[in-house]
Amino acid sequence: MFSTRRVRIFDTTLRDGEQAPGIDLTIDQKVRIARQLQRLGVDTIEAGFPASSEGEFIATKKIIEEVGDSVEVTGLARANKNDIDKGIEAGLSSIHVFIATSDVHLKYKLKMTREQVIDRIYESVRYAKSHGLIVEYSPEDATRTEEEFLLQAVKTAVEAGADRINIPDTVGVMHPFKFQEVIRKVVSVASGRIISVHCHNDFGLATANSIAGVVGGARQVHVTVNGIGERAGNASLEEVVMALKKLLDYEVGVKPWLLYDTSKLVSELTGVPVPFFKAVVGDNAFGHEAGIHVHGVIENPLTYEPMSPEEVGNFRRLALGKHSGIHGLRKILEDQGIYLDDEKLKVVLSEVKKMADTGHRVSAEDAKRIASRFLSS
Repeated sequence: MFSTRRVRIFDTTLRDGEQAPGIDLTIDQKVRIARQLQRLGVDTIEAGFPASSEGEFIATKKIIEEVGDSVEVTGLARANKNDIDKGIEAGLSSIHVFIATSDVHLKYKLKMTREQVIDRIYESVRYAKSHGLIVEYSPEDATRTEEEFLLQAVKTAVEAGADRINIPDTVGVMHPFKFQEVIRKVVSVASGRIISVHCHNDFGLATANSIAGVVGGARQVHVTVNGIGERAGNASLEEVVMALKKLLDYEVGVKPWLLYDTSKLVSELTGVPVPFFKAVVGDNAFGHEAGIHVHGVIENPLTYEPMSPEEVGNFRRLALGKHSGIHGLRKILEDQGIYLDDEKLKVVLSEVKKMADTGHRVSAEDAKRIASRFLSS
């Protein structure tokens, strides 16, 4: 029985994340990331879109061979038999089927009527289920779909046998208060199926919307490492996982102490740097310069850190600058084996602040060089 406090983590770094312009991973790189995601403890890895290219097909096949015994591996498929067959040929036992439901997509992209879309949902889900697949169905652009039609699409997929229903905020137009209500309504017609959410970050709300979706009854969240993805990206795996665990006390299978290493690996292989101020895994996520903050953290990290850096595999970084205080300077120097009394520390601190006031980024080595003048006196 699925715990009501357990939230599945569906990682789409290798599919939606890789769709970002400029990210083109080799097969070996995709396999390497998949191995790390398996170690991290995600519930599902979306390996790619097997029907989109021969490389995607081979990568999906290899990922299944490498990690498929220990984690669910799925692939994206349009709601047609050819795409589903390609997924089966790649060795998938789980498939993510999608077709858009918003009027703008129906009119300009699909050129289909609502009735035709409903028929396609039923036929494709039914076809995938007839081949023994776990099926997750997504009504693409769900959050710009007229509500009654969205619920009809969900009910149709459920009737056809879909195991999970994913609600994508495809262009990131939701806000948490509204999205929570949308998910509650979807849950009410989904006959006990696991509801998933897939949020984009166009307004910077992907993590917040994902959490709101869980509060509304979703029990699976689509994420990418570092929040990579098209346009402004996707909901960030590390942010979603830690918010669920630390703020809302949900059960998540991800091993948080591997988050930082996973982030660094994906950054290295994609060539996309992790923002300095990125929550959880950024280099400044546990960085402190202001004297009051540094003093507090030295005495007890809980004063200015809502979680420990060790919990997510990151590091605490004490910086020097014009806001520094004597406590932080003492700690930085003592970590380098330099011990000075308070009077000498004050002189060194004054020099550090003068350097910082000129725009110089003061390093621990700079502080050591200044302090070394006092070692023989």
